[in-house]
Amino acid sequence: MQKLANLAIGTKGEIRSISDSDLEQKLLEMGCTPGEKIEVVRRAPFGGPVAILVSSYVLSIRKEDALKIDVKLLKDE
Repeated sequence: MQKLANLAIGTKGEIRSISDSDLEQKLLEMGCTPGEKIEVVRRAPFGGPVAILVSSYVLSIRKEDALKIDVKLLKDE
């Protein structure tokens, strides 16, 4: 298991858990749920947001929030 904030561009994974209930609710409303497959598509420099591809759209997540999201890495499909 890895934190979303630590994944490299191009890494694919599956959201396993979100450790902050307020953040979890916000992400659920955007369709980003545990079990959802994601791919890291961009990373801003200097600790900025992480952009992920989820359900055919790009979602940008602040680094401090990405540190609260556990991801199971997936092999290339």
